Amino acid sequence: MMNLKITTVAAAIVFACSSAIATDAMTKDEVKAEKERIELDYKTAKKACDAMTANAKDICVAEAKGQEKIAKAELAAKEKSTPKSQYEVTMARADAQYDVAKERCDDMKGAEKDVCVKDAKAVHSRAKEDAKAALKTSDARREAGSGVAQA
Repeated sequence: MMNLKITTVAAAIVFACSSAIATDAMTKDEVKAEKERIELDYKTAKKACDAMTANAKDICVAEAKGQEKIAKAELAAKEKSTPKSQYEVTMARADAQYDVAKERCDDMKGAEKDVCVKDAKAVHSRAKEDAKAALKTSDARREAGSGVAQA
């Protein structure tokens, strides 16, 4: 339960900082190289999971997949630098955290597992709602800014 609260706070901090992603234009070669690096990082992380067994392996794989998904979303955000792309990064983080949390719950049994899954769903839902609210706020600011520029 405490880990989920910490995760929620961490997700909020990451979302707040996600707008600080560099917006330098990337060349096609840089994008291709970054995609290859992401794929290599994923394969390396997944290979490290092979030494594990049971649910520890499932957790490891979920973490590797989540990091890959986040890295791809961050790359897209670097390329586009839009509120929508920042939203996608936040959603990728929320989904990755949720997938790992569900896997961690599999180590539990009975009511403890039920509470764990319920907490994970609540944290995930809250993160999604916060991301949507931030996107709407960003869109509203952009529209208000463009209205002021036109006036």
